[in-house]
Amino acid sequence: MAIRLMLADDHRMLREGLRRSLEDEGFDVVGEASGGEEAVHLAASLSPDVILMDVTMPDVDGVEATRRIHAVQPGIRVVMLTMHADQGVIAEALRAGASGYLVKDCSTDEIADAVRQAASDDSTLSAELASAMLDEVRRIDPNPVDDDSDRVVTKREVEVLQLIADGCSTPEVAETLFISQKTVKNHLASIYHKLDARDRTQAVLQAVRLGIVKLT
Repeated sequence: MAIRLMLADDHRMLREGLRRSLEDEGFDVVGEASGGEEAVHLAASLSPDVILMDVTMPDVDGVEATRRIHAVQPGIRVVMLTMHADQGVIAEALRAGASGYLVKDCSTDEIADAVRQAASDDSTLSAELASAMLDEVRRIDPNPVDDDSDRVVTKREVEVLQLIADGCSTPEVAETLFISQKTVKNHLASIYHKLDARDRTQAVLQAVRLGIVKLT
């Protein structure tokens, strides 16, 4: 089944170009929004799998729109589109519930890969995203507690989390730990439940807050 994708950007030419390119890649582009307010309403009615969300838009910016969408439909994955890899913006997007980000000068192939990864929850943690997450953790709690008694995840789940935090993909985690990819995914499902996270980005953020893993 094709991934149901929604586009949110105030530049019509960019949206039209993205629609053509991503439909050629096999995505089902179910809707387009020209502003943040419209994106919130369309997300509610269309329930796409993934939204490509511009940060800078009229009426409501992409971060606030993501926050509103995530509050009502946390299962929708949002990948932010930014002009520059500004860590402050990325940290704000993480707080709002975004799963990742793309810089607008990236290629169509990179966009397609990011959307597929977001939809399948198999996106790797880039150095820029990890750095923004670390800044966010320090902002919220400058002294996270690392106490074994507070850990709700198993030793193996900690190993999986640490490898994800180090930027490993599911196949890389499986190879490193000598387990199957299905077992990795089972561990991740358990981690999400225990840490009240919806994807690996949020799970790592929660784990760093709790002192379970460290970002390098």
